[in-house]
Amino acid sequence: MPKPDPFGFDMSVSSAKKKNTRGRRGMSGASETSTRLCEHPGCEEAGLYRAPRAPDVLDEYLWFCKDHVREYNNKWNFFDGTTEAELNAQASKDRVWERTTRPMGDPEARAWARLGIEDPHQVLGDNATRNPGKGAGGGRRLPPKERQAIEILEAKDHWTKAEVRKAYKSLIKVLHPDMNGGDRSQEEQLQQVVWAWDQIKDSRNFK
Repeated sequence: MPKPDPFGFDMSVSSAKKKNTRGRRGMSGASETSTRLCEHPGCEEAGLYRAPRAPDVLDEYLWFCKDHVREYNNKWNFFDGTTEAELNAQASKDRVWERTTRPMGDPEARAWARLGIEDPHQVLGDNATRNPGKGAGGGRRLPPKERQAIEILEAKDHWTKAEVRKAYKSLIKVLHPDMNGGDRSQEEQLQQVVWAWDQIKDSRNFK
């Protein structure tokens, strides 16, 4: 048995319910504490039952007696005044619980499209279909890691560090999720690009 409060306060839940009778509703939906009259013209019965004022004003209410709230509810039409086009649009949303489906497509193609390129081969311009081979262009000796880094960054071994950095930043713009709508499918390639730039930025072989 709980001890009485020494200050004389009754903190029980039942006591709080007795004191706070505001908005109490019975099992029938009637507001037992309502002192309103029914808002139906000519009716003087107690307005114990509430109903939304209009489809676009759902948080304001009209108050009716039991008979007139039934009559009001029978005539209620949430889509009253809605055009056929608006009705069809709402039906389409309801089919997917108002969660629109994102368009399908190749994320890599979308990434290139942001750079104004329809085909990735366009990045290379006139040399798109040419393959001069690894030994072409008088390549110089580089440590294996730096040679691999240059290939990952699609750069040339005679470029300056600033030119290689420019190529690195261009790839980051294409591969980073923040730059291509949150697409994380190319994260592995992004990590390789970051690793490659780490090899070049501290290298003494590039001016």
